[in-house]
Amino acid sequence: MKNNFKLGAVLAVLGIVAGILSLYFIADTYNAVIHTHFDEGSWEESNTVRIVYAVLGWLGTAAGALSAAVLWGFLNKQNWAWFWGAVAATILLLAGFFPMIPAADSGLATPTMWVFMLAGIMWFGMLFVGGVSGKVITLTFIAGLAYVLTFIDGVAPISKFQSTFQLPAEFVENPNTFWNGMYVILQEVSWWGAAAWAMFIFGVLRKRLWAIPLGIFAGTMSMLAGYPLGLHNALFEVHRFSMFLPAPIISTGLFIYLLLPSTRRMIEAWNASE
Repeated sequence: MKNNFKLGAVLAVLGIVAGILSLYFIADTYNAVIHTHFDEGSWEESNTVRIVYAVLGWLGTAAGALSAAVLWGFLNKQNWAWFWGAVAATILLLAGFFPMIPAADSGLATPTMWVFMLAGIMWFGMLFVGGVSGKVITLTFIAGLAYVLTFIDGVAPISKFQSTFQLPAEFVENPNTFWNGMYVILQEVSWWGAAAWAMFIFGVLRKRLWAIPLGIFAGTMSMLAGYPLGLHNALFEVHRFSMFLPAPIISTGLFIYLLLPSTRRMIEAWNASE
């Protein structure tokens, strides 16, 4: 399937459709998810949806527009088209996946599942069209899991920051606001870590020498944010395995893997391939 421009064009059309669906479904469910959480008493989660849904709606729509440029590239047999198709699909995977979580928590339908499914087909298809080796596909797929989960680790602290914030009078009575400060800082640490994982994927696919150190940075950011949040949540809040932990655990595995000489040889071999 390498250099199959016709297949690439079909995949690009899927990306355009996924972008349109992302815009429509997120807009359609936006207020329903917000009001359902608010009516259940989760006002802080309601506010979080206001922010995150909007961000993902912007990203998903932009990825659909990027897919239109990718379609032009395939129709004109441009070699760069598959890579930018993979970029669009990577963004659409996130835009399709996360909105399912707060919708499901509210007992509502999860229509963005279709965006996620189309993006998954597009992502793997673009890598096949680009002739990406199986080992590189496996590595970037696992990094993709870290990317999505690390982004999610940056969402919950938005809610937790609001629920632990203290007014001046409350602070006088209970000045312990350490975790409120941690939430506001680690929220951005997680999102920068997620962005770094996405850039790592793109760097590997584009055969860039800086991919490995960027992956080490991404893994470290995910661990620095995820382990404190996860351990605190598991030991002092939910008293079970925390859903903050999958991101840093996967990132730890990738971090160790990227340090191995065999990994560097594998990536160098991919970089040297036609």
